[in-house]
Parts: sequence; C-alpha cells; structure tokens
Amino acid sequence: MFILASWVIYFSLKDHTKFLFSLRNSFSLNHWNTFRNSTYPEAPPNPEISPTETELRIESIMEKLDQLIPPRPFTNVSSTTSATHSRATLLSPRDTYCRGDQLEVLLEMRDHLGRRKEYGGDFLRARIFSPALKAGASGKVTDFNNGTYLVSFTLFWEGQVSLSVLLIHPSEGVSALWRARNQGYDRVNFTGQFANGTSPVFSKCGLTLHTTAELCEYLDYRDQEAFYCLKPPRVPCEALTHVTTRNADISYIRQKERALFHRSNVGVEIMKNFASIKVSACGKNKNIETKCRLGMKSPFPSGYTVKRKWIAAFCKQIELNETKTINDCLKRKLIYLMGDSTLRQWIQYLPKMVKTLKYFDLHGVGPFKTHVLLDAERHTLIQWKKHGHPFITQSLFSVKDDNYIPREIDRIAGDKDTAIVITLGQHLRPFPIKIFIRRAINVQKAIERLFLRSPETKVILKTENTRRLFDNAEMFSDFHGYIQNLIMRDIFMDLNVGIIDAWDMTIADSTNNIHPPDYVIENQINMFLNYIC
Repeated sequence: MFILASWVIYFSLKDHTKFLFSLRNSFSLNHWNTFRNSTYPEAPPNPEISPTETELRIESIMEKLDQLIPPRPFTNVSSTTSATHSRATLLSPRDTYCRGDQLEVLLEMRDHLGRRKEYGGDFLRARIFSPALKAGASGKVTDFNNGTYLVSFTLFWEGQVSLSVLLIHPSEGVSALWRARNQGYDRVNFTGQFANGTSPVFSKCGLTLHTTAELCEYLDYRDQEAFYCLKPPRVPCEALTHVTTRNADISYIRQKERALFHRSNVGVEIMKNFASIKVSACGKNKNIETKCRLGMKSPFPSGYTVKRKWIAAFCKQIELNETKTINDCLKRKLIYLMGDSTLRQWIQYLPKMVKTLKYFDLHGVGPFKTHVLLDAERHTLIQWKKHGHPFITQSLFSVKDDNYIPREIDRIAGDKDTAIVITLGQHLRPFPIKIFIRRAINVQKAIERLFLRSPETKVILKTENTRRLFDNAEMFSDFHGYIQNLIMRDIFMDLNVGIIDAWDMTIADSTNNIHPPDYVIENQINMFLNYIC
C-alpha cells in the first residue's frame, strides 16, 4: 500500500500541469473567472485555429459594416459636406397637412465650395418638434449613396410643427471615426488597485497590455473576454479589488482631420430657413389596439412624445400612473437591471414612482456598487449591477464581484415573474467595434440559454441614448452609438425580447445628455411596465 501510494503521488506531481490544462479545457464553463500569471502579452483571446461560430459571425458583421462605412477621400475641409451649402427641398408641399401623413424632404449635399457631393455616408439626425406642445419625433433618413438623401417624417400630432435636420458629421468625418475606432485599445487608461495589507498597490491594467512584463490575466475562456493587469511585485493576482480609469492623450484621428470635429462643424442645422408647417386632425384618429408585448418589432421611428409623454407607434400602452396599479404589476417580481449608469437611473427614480420600494444596503461604496430596492410586503426585488469591463469612470469601483452580463444571466433561474433589462454600449464606444460585437453575441447566447430553461422569463433591451454632441467625438460620438444600435438590432432580431428605444426617445426630446432628465426615465420605465404587466 505504501509503494502504491508513493507511485500515485509521484505521477500526480509529475503530470499535474498536464492534468490541470486538460481539466480547464474539458470544463471551461466552471473556470471562467481564472486568474493566471503570464510573461507573454496577449490581445483579447484569439479563437482556435479553426474559427468558431462566434468568430465567423463577428467577421460577417464586420464585412457588412465596412460596406456601410466605406473609406472616403479627404484632402481638406473645403471638400467635405457643408450644412450651409447643402439644399433641402420639401416634396409635394401643401398649405395644410393631416395627422398621420408622411412628409418628405429631399436633401442635396454640397461641399464648402458649393460643389455637389457624389457619394453619401453623412451622419444626419432628423427631427420634427412643437415646442408649445413639448412634442417631438425622429425622422427616417434614406441614403441614396450619391450625395442625396430622403428624409421622411410621420406627422403624429396636430399643431404647428417645425423641421430639423442636423449634419452631425460629414461622410469624411464618419470615415475617419470608423478607421480610428478600430485602430487601438489604448484611448483609456485603466488602473487596478490591489490589496496589500494596509497599503494598497496600484498597477496598470487594460483590455490589452503590450509588454513583456509579468501579467495578471482575468479571462473568460468560454466567451473569449479578457482583462489584464501588470502583476505587482509580491502581490497575488487575486488581490485585485478596484479599478479606475482616465482618458488617455492618444488619438488616431489624423492632424488634418481634426478640424472636422471642431464644435462649429458638429451638429450644424441644414433646414434653418424652413418655416413650420400646420398639421390638422382631418378626421383621422386611428388608434392602435394591439397591446405592447415582448417580441414585437420596433419600427423607426418607434414613437413620439407629446407633453413629454412617450407614445409608442407600434403598440397600445396602458396608463400606469397610479401607485396601486404599479404595485399590483410589481408584486412578486424579481427584476434585474444589467448595464451602465443610464440604467442605474431607473433604480434611482423608481422610489419616486413607488413609495413602498426601499433601498437595501448591500454594503460597498461609490455610485457603481450594486443597488437593490425591496418591497418586503409584496415580495418585490429590483437590482442594478454594472456590466463588466470595460467600465469607464474616474470613480474607483469594486471588481470583487464583477461579472460580464452573460455570466449574470447564467446565474438567474428565471420564471414568469422574473424580468431582466439589459443595456450596453456607452462604455464600449472608445474601443474597437469587435469588442462590442463579441459582447452582444455572448449576451444573445446567454438569453437563448435562459429561454431553454425558463422560456417565460421576460427580457427587455434598452438601447443606448444620445449624448452631448460636443463630447470627444473620437471616443464618444453618437455615430458610434448609432452603429452599435444597428448591431444590437441585427443580433437580437429573432429573440422574443422587448425593445425600449432610448435612442428614439432622446432624439424626440432632444435631450443630448448621457443621463437624460427624469421625464425620459419615467417614459422608459412606463414602457418596461407595459411589457411585464
């Protein structure tokens, strides 16, 4: 027995590395949050020699995007699209329009020398609005790829209606943003804080680190997600507790292109000389009878605002403005909010709508800790948790219980009284688009797994909202958010999920703020309640 035991121990020690490697590959699902030391730098994990389904999907989406955003020639600003010199023509103008009519405007784009543009690709934002009614709606822009565009508006309400089309970025600026975005990971500096007795140690971190120094690797093998830190001397990788970020002084925009993103060249009005139009009822009062439900396709525009109330254009909303009605809806509900601070606004606003919801302290510090609301009498729980890396903020935030959204979804059992709301995008704008595509595909797969074990669980996607036009365009332009919005809709198209179109809502209200005002948040929550009640 002694000889046998000695033999087992010897071969176990001899082959322990091989055994662990085999275990990790055979049971990667249980080793997704592994800490490893490495002396070899890595980009975000590469697939095996044979491309995986996810890699093939990423490449397919990239091909479509490259066709949508082709390179555009740029010599100087004078040859780029000019809002001032471009022409807008109202098609089939009338003295009076009827509610529900389509109004169309033809745009003919010209450069700063008055020459007609021969290609498309300009990033435009169209909107109709009535300040007296606090009403607004977005318009649909069709690009003919020859320098002309058709802008279509649905006249949702009666009264005097004004028209607006903003040139956010000329096509040459769009091309520069697209090229620059996909060139580097280093526009954001990450700093990790490691526990080390009473004196924390700080170290450089990131999605990639180009160094030969020893690294701590925080890897999700199944989903091919990665985060790295330089390993502090004599401190274990498991001691990482917090992270903070700063924007780096790095740009991939060429010097001559930078004038395209000066404040005077961003968000310039094309239709400033247009008079408002008059819209009458004309006896048209068609009401939508189909109740809002999961799986419904969200058109564009998906709705409009009147008196700052959002009205969906594709389904009938129920008025949920009484506390009892909302309480009845939320009874026994488990609601998980996963995403960024635009979704954290919900958990900050909900107690104003429902006085019985009380904060439950899960400890932690700072604005990005996990937040929980409870109504013990009605057995209601609402939780907000930030998404995983990258998360951009100068505030120090804990990573002790960090998970990527797919892993959080995997932990939820689900049932008919469970709802999940997901938003993703603002913090990924400064990074190559493949990071976002991979994350969106991983979330989609997690939702599919959830539906296999619990098809009655309700899942709602909140799209990104718009933000200030004059933020650092290379990192945070709404062009990046627009592209991510298109990707999300493509990836989640066939899932039985609800869509809360925060993009459309914030264009309709022209809020231009990464954290929209309370009336926009209330509209988002009301749409959510319509999906789950």
